[in-house]
Amino acid sequence: MDPELHIVENGSLTSLPTAEWKQLVLDAVERGRKRLAFMSADHHKIRRAAVTELVRTGKPIAPGSFASQFEIPLPRVVEILDELERHLFFLVRTSEGAVSWAFPVTTDKTPHKLTFSTGERLYGA
Repeated sequence: MDPELHIVENGSLTSLPTAEWKQLVLDAVERGRKRLAFMSADHHKIRRAAVTELVRTGKPIAPGSFASQFEIPLPRVVEILDELERHLFFLVRTSEGAVSWAFPVTTDKTPHKLTFSTGERLYGA
């Protein structure tokens, strides 16, 4: 017998044949891959650093910090931040251009208070 995936939605149990749920997973992976296709290695470095630094410092991060950390010219850092902000809402900047929100964390007060195993505290985006 071919296994099925059982899903509870709105109080009802739905069953999906194995082939159907496997295809749904493959489709989701492909959609994710396409959505990330615009990102270069520098995009990934800056986004990861933004999350790490927000957690570590609890303060918005100026673009110059990324420029010096990765030795990327400041205009290129600003361009990357623009692209990350425009695509998929990866991050949000203050009116001064500092990163204050990098999914999944933010320095902005939200109802989602996070405490990390290292003791740092921040808000969930």
